[in-house]
Amino acid sequence: MKNKVTGMIAGFLALSAVIGTNLNSQTRNDVITFYNEGAKAMQTDVPAAIKAFENVVSTSDKVGEEAADLKQKAVQVLPGLYYKLAAAALNEKKPAAEIISASKTAIAASEKYGNASNKEKAQKVLVQGYNNLAVDYFSGNNFEKALLTIDSLLLINPDYVNAIYNKALIYIKQDNDVAFEKTIDLYLEKVKSTNDTAKIQKASTMALEYFRSEGSKANQANKPDEALTFLNKSAKYGDDKDLFYFFADVFNKKANFDSGAEYAQKGLDMETGNAEAKAKFFYQLAVAQVGKGQTAEACASFKNALYGPFAEASKAQRTNLKCE
Repeated sequence: MKNKVTGMIAGFLALSAVIGTNLNSQTRNDVITFYNEGAKAMQTDVPAAIKAFENVVSTSDKVGEEAADLKQKAVQVLPGLYYKLAAAALNEKKPAAEIISASKTAIAASEKYGNASNKEKAQKVLVQGYNNLAVDYFSGNNFEKALLTIDSLLLINPDYVNAIYNKALIYIKQDNDVAFEKTIDLYLEKVKSTNDTAKIQKASTMALEYFRSEGSKANQANKPDEALTFLNKSAKYGDDKDLFYFFADVFNKKANFDSGAEYAQKGLDMETGNAEAKAKFFYQLAVAQVGKGQTAEACASFKNALYGPFAEASKAQRTNLKCE
């Protein structure tokens, strides 16, 4: 009886071994099937290919060493496929949220499977996705979310100058002159290091015009000291005839007639237009000359200012000065 039971156990163990071998063989066949599905779908259906190769990885882990070669091949392919999806979302101009999601998935896959080059490429797509999202927020006047999105972008790529420039534009919209100055200066620092003259000129002109405008507003509000602060900031970004006009006007209002005359003359030297275009500079020069007691010179300058919006005031000044 004992021999019979022992024989049955031995038979059972032998059968189990055969079944186990067949199961392992079948499982490897499943891995091969998944792999072939992925290979076939790679060019026509990337999501299907990703699903198949992910099945290769997960099933290979169950099978063990005998499917390790197939797993390794799938691991080499998967990061590129995830990146391909992210790049396609960008190229096909998908919504920014979709681009960002696909990029993050591609980055995660690259980290999981140890592919640094595909991670770097996916991060570039993610930056583009964030930039697109920031532009969407900006267009909708949602400036706070635009700024947060740009900050997320710059954490990935601090040298993405387009985002820094867009951030400066947002601060103009918010009338945040302190943040604007800091941001545009950072932008200029970065583009100057690459000697990009077109970008340097564009940003410098924008900054000059912004602070010149702020100076003009303060001047009109009878805040000459505040006006000078803005005008001096404007001057950091270049020379400009209209900027010199505002300097002359503010200095004349502050009774600093030497500086008023100096800046009026600088504006005249830059102005290449007709007599009417030069009238405003002659007017400020004449005001400075009156303040300095140079009556004859002032009469001549007011005469040259008898054009356009300065004609009436210049005529009145000449009358007061008893100009011939």
